[in-house]
Amino acid sequence: MSSTAVATRARAGRHRAPEPTWLRQWSALSGRSLHTMWISGQFFIAVIAPLIFTVGFYLPLRLVMRFQGIDYAQFVMPIIVLQAMAFTAISAAHRAATEASNGMKSRFQTMPVAVGVPLGARMTACFVHSSISLVAAIGYGLVIGFRFQGGLTYTIGFCALAMLVGFTLTAGADALGTLTKSPEVTSQALTLPQLILGMFSSGFVPVEQFPSWAQGFVRNQPISQFAGAMRAMSEGAITLPVLLPSLLWCAGLAGVFIPLSIWANVRRG
Repeated sequence: MSSTAVATRARAGRHRAPEPTWLRQWSALSGRSLHTMWISGQFFIAVIAPLIFTVGFYLPLRLVMRFQGIDYAQFVMPIIVLQAMAFTAISAAHRAATEASNGMKSRFQTMPVAVGVPLGARMTACFVHSSISLVAAIGYGLVIGFRFQGGLTYTIGFCALAMLVGFTLTAGADALGTLTKSPEVTSQALTLPQLILGMFSSGFVPVEQFPSWAQGFVRNQPISQFAGAMRAMSEGAITLPVLLPSLLWCAGLAGVFIPLSIWANVRRG
């Protein structure tokens, strides 16, 4: 082999494109998802939605609850955060359904993209979306009088539980969006359970103010458990019997939603 050919091969080797590792793929697809969210205004909505929830939930009942000796800003803050997380899940379902319906999911499956990378990228975008909504919700809560009364540890626990709930819900929503391939269907399918569980929970009023026949359901359903645990953390009075049901609900839901989401994203056809 001539020296010219050897030099040509050496130059080709130096300029060869780097191997598309799963980390590079995840970084590129995450950046793509975040850019799409930015140009479509979803980050703006992530900030505005908690404001709407704060105004809509706090103003109508604050005077009624004040007469009952309840600091309503402190009481209602967990459900505001949980509604923001649920809204993030609806957005996640919409993105997953869009990618499934426009052929992007099928295209990823025909490309040398590591299994699970598209799902991981979408969940990364959902994490950023949830973080922005959480910070915005807490900011609005501080304006209406909400305060963390238990110190830094309980504040971190409050935020960690909110993000854990948000991650669990977005995993299930992503699976639903991928399977239905319809942004409209997913939005409608997720809005109704959110409204029912939210209104029939102890997030807005104490369990004792519900009819006796409904109190068992209201007390034990997941939204009430999440709200109660987060409320206790914000007051610095969390105990294991209060926290454990929330963790068990998260573990149970994650045990269903995460495998379902993985299966929905790796299946073909």
